[in-house]
Amino acid sequence: MNFYRFCNKVFNRLFHLKFSFYSSLISPIITFLARCRGIDMGKCKFYGSTIIIRKDGSTITIGDGCRFRSLSDSNLIGINHKCIISTQTSDAKLTIGKNCGFSGTTIGCFSSISIGDNVRCGANTLINDADWHLDDSRTTKPKPIVIEENVWLGYGVVVMKGVTIGANSIIGVNSVVTADIPENSIAVGIPCKVIKKLK
Repeated sequence: MNFYRFCNKVFNRLFHLKFSFYSSLISPIITFLARCRGIDMGKCKFYGSTIIIRKDGSTITIGDGCRFRSLSDSNLIGINHKCIISTQTSDAKLTIGKNCGFSGTTIGCFSSISIGDNVRCGANTLINDADWHLDDSRTTKPKPIVIEENVWLGYGVVVMKGVTIGANSIIGVNSVVTADIPENSIAVGIPCKVIKKLK
């Protein structure tokens, strides 16, 4: 092994160790603070500080093994902001299953958002079950979102209110999901449409 290969291997190892070390320090703190605020959180890993806001009366449940990447270089595709998870009404219900991954993902729950096990949310994804400005007469009521198990949302995907994404489906980069996507599908576009079925 020549000198440059050795140096590169050391650099790459140190780069990854940095995140593991940082996560081992911050994850217990974020988990403890979340539980103190009435959030039902399993054992999760946090790479950077995730913003979690729970409206009084609402519920947030997060399963074991989830990973939240908020540092800009903790996902090499590029993260442009921290993970932000919030419930905005007193009767909102947000449920996240086990072993899910989030990179700079924003989840805004006004009614109900259910995310199954083993869901991957690529960098800078957005999941909203409402139009946010509920006092504006041009908006409509919040509608529940269901993302079933083993779904993969690509970079920059936006999931809009009232949508169900079926199990094992893949949503392509920068797509906007405005209608239901059946299970075992590859879907892309604005608005997002199925282009292929998975066997």
